[in-house]
Amino acid sequence: MAICDGNLIGKVFEEKNKVLNVSKNFYHGEPMFEKDILKLIENNILLNIIGRESVNFALKNKLIDKDGIIKIRKIPHALLL
Repeated sequence: MAICDGNLIGKVFEEKNKVLNVSKNFYHGEPMFEKDILKLIENNILLNIIGRESVNFALKNKLIDKDGIIKIRKIPHALLL
């Protein structure tokens, strides 16, 4: 499952040897309320999170730790495995 800031969809960010491809095919979906996202991720083992708002949501809900966040061209990205 993926959570992504809508304004990043369709963009590619590169920094040194890292590439963050926020492709429309993978990340485009219906906008959702936070409570609905939390219900959906209860049963998901893998969560891909991209963007400031999305990462802050994951931090606020204790889905990830700050140590698990990387940044590519100042865009935060985290994985929940």
